[in-house]
Amino acid sequence: MPNALASLMLLLWPVVSLVLFRRLPLERAILWCILAGYLLLPPVAEFDLPLVPDMDKFTIPSIMAFVLCIGMMGKKVPLLPRHPLAKLLTLLFAFAVIPTVMTNGDPVIFEVLADADPIVFITDMLPGLRWRDLGSVMINQVIILMPFLLARRYLSSPEGQKELLLALCIAGLAYSIPSLIEIRLSPQINIMVYGFFQHDFAQTMRQGGFRPIVFMPHSLWLALFMFSAVLAAVSLAHAAKGRDRLRLAIAAAYLFFVLYLCKSFASLAYGLSFVPLVALASPRWQIRVAITLAALAITYPMLRNLGAIPTEAILAQAEAISPERAQSLGYRFDNEAMLLQRAAEKPWFGWGGWGRNLVRELETGAIVSIPDGHWILLFGTLGWLGYLAEMGLLSLSILLLGIEIHRRRQQISPYATPIALILAATMVDMMLNDTLVPMTWLCAGSVLGYAERLRYPGLFEKPRALFAGKQVLMPQPLPPGARKHI
Repeated sequence: MPNALASLMLLLWPVVSLVLFRRLPLERAILWCILAGYLLLPPVAEFDLPLVPDMDKFTIPSIMAFVLCIGMMGKKVPLLPRHPLAKLLTLLFAFAVIPTVMTNGDPVIFEVLADADPIVFITDMLPGLRWRDLGSVMINQVIILMPFLLARRYLSSPEGQKELLLALCIAGLAYSIPSLIEIRLSPQINIMVYGFFQHDFAQTMRQGGFRPIVFMPHSLWLALFMFSAVLAAVSLAHAAKGRDRLRLAIAAAYLFFVLYLCKSFASLAYGLSFVPLVALASPRWQIRVAITLAALAITYPMLRNLGAIPTEAILAQAEAISPERAQSLGYRFDNEAMLLQRAAEKPWFGWGGWGRNLVRELETGAIVSIPDGHWILLFGTLGWLGYLAEMGLLSLSILLLGIEIHRRRQQISPYATPIALILAATMVDMMLNDTLVPMTWLCAGSVLGYAERLRYPGLFEKPRALFAGKQVLMPQPLPPGARKHI
């Protein structure tokens, strides 16, 4: 059970967010409000309020960043993208939950038939969805989109993208200290600070040592974050000059060493694949790789349903590398197969919440399937409509950037394609783990916003006024003490 400090930290984060927005530039305030909340707030702990989504380390920073940006700073945040398809997918993401709620009003009942008499004993029941659930689910969808909308507007310029990568790099360097402590002494920091351990301790033990977890939901989340920090440092070093390049290269090498010590095969594979790509390849090749990975991620359910994924061959290759990893991967594939059968019963709109998408024993209701990948959770909960809305919005950001890069010959932002690669790697990881977090949506919004800046020049420019049939800049106020001469 989380201690009082865990609840206090969640309660104090609005105050922390207010201080950040008062003292930092807008872009940095948005970044550190969401990123620091993700890294420091307690996992699992939440406030279960009626008629609204659970308030936790994901929702509270997103809400505060959005509210303070609009309310205190007086900044505008467009609620819909400019590109028509992105606009459609954004609306679909918010409203696709309506048919899900409408088609899941019936409860799921688990019952056992007595041997002697035709009497049915109800052993357990999952409630059906009601109209009051619709408001909570739609609010949750809007909260999820808040980092995406903020990043599209304020983190999509080359300067904003540099701030995003710099924040990831600095946060990775800071987080490496508690990570190294846990690698050496075992994961204990969350227990010492918040009074509980957030997952199965056995899953932190690998190769005769420990995998760090700190305040993350799982060690795999921390490893993926370290990969993002490595790629951010490499991209900043590649764009820097002089001594800054050397310092950032040293930081990238150190972060890669920490990533190696995290003992996560998938994240280490991403690092080994993408670090040379960012350091040596052109933006065109980088975006091609990102588009390929995004296409694989969004089509994965179709390929699994068609049996086009060579699971046996993948397991054989994993067995050659590590029997322990092969066993874990095989367990994931088996659970995916069960959950796909369950999802096939309601393929279009899914089963909704309350764990209705999980495979359970018919008599007792005990859960017999463990969903790992985000895609199978999303597919089983919201069906094809919700899946294509969410994954389509993430993939479209990368695709539009690729289209704009290939349409232009002039130099583009050196930070756009590394962020797209971080997003693409996360989408691939979502096939194995539920690693979609607010930072992922920040990357997606930054990529989409930059693609729209290229496609629609002047999209986020200051308002202009018409004068004598021509557009002119709105007049600016004179500095204090200045005189206006005619």
